Amino acid sequence: MSSRTALITGASRGLGFAFATHLARTGWRLVIDARTASDLSVAAQALQEVADGTVIAINGDVTDPQHGAALVAAAEDLGDLELLVNNASALGPSPLPSLADYPLAALVHVHDVNVVAPLRLIQLALPALRRAHGTIVNVTSDAAVEAYEGWGGYGSAKAALEQLSNVLAAEEPAVRVLWVDPGDMNTRMHQEAFPGEDISDRPLPEERIPGLAALVDGDAPSGRYTVSDLLLDAARGAA
Repeated sequence: MSSRTALITGASRGLGFAFATHLARTGWRLVIDARTASDLSVAAQALQEVADGTVIAINGDVTDPQHGAALVAAAEDLGDLELLVNNASALGPSPLPSLADYPLAALVHVHDVNVVAPLRLIQLALPALRRAHGTIVNVTSDAAVEAYEGWGGYGSAKAALEQLSNVLAAEEPAVRVLWVDPGDMNTRMHQEAFPGEDISDRPLPEERIPGLAALVDGDAPSGRYTVSDLLLDAARGAA
């Protein structure tokens, strides 16, 4: 597997870092990014300690076209790009405002990070992914399909990402497109959504990786998946 290359955005913490750790341990070459240089440096060092392949960390904002181009170029330099994981996300204002009071400039930013930036990376990476018959993973949320008060900004962006993924799957038969809801997790973003609340009962991102890894490593077709269902299926199979 040492010739396989993955590009993961938002990989300095949370689900992105947990999945990058899994891939690093199993021989993938990695290109990762994050907005905060210090967090990315710490994550890259931790990944290098467990990696069987190369880890390239590039600091930047996914909404910057030049940064996106640099990420894809670095991944292609490593070899066949087989996996693109659009994990970087923006929650929006916290505490979460109602749509009646939602700052429109913030809404534009949330959609830029959660919808436009992933599509830009996909467009840049598609030639390589087509050649490799690769996989795109777009990380989504149940907020894309449920009416949770306060989640209109983030949820509408994730809903747009899901439909984008759905259409992309129809248009690109040579590439597998997976849009994956990891469920609630004990992460910094989830804490920002519930300021002052105790979220220690939520699963850690590492607990979600077996389900996500099984999906990516398996032969499931393009479509929407929830990690909770994947973990349940795995448990039933083990039983």
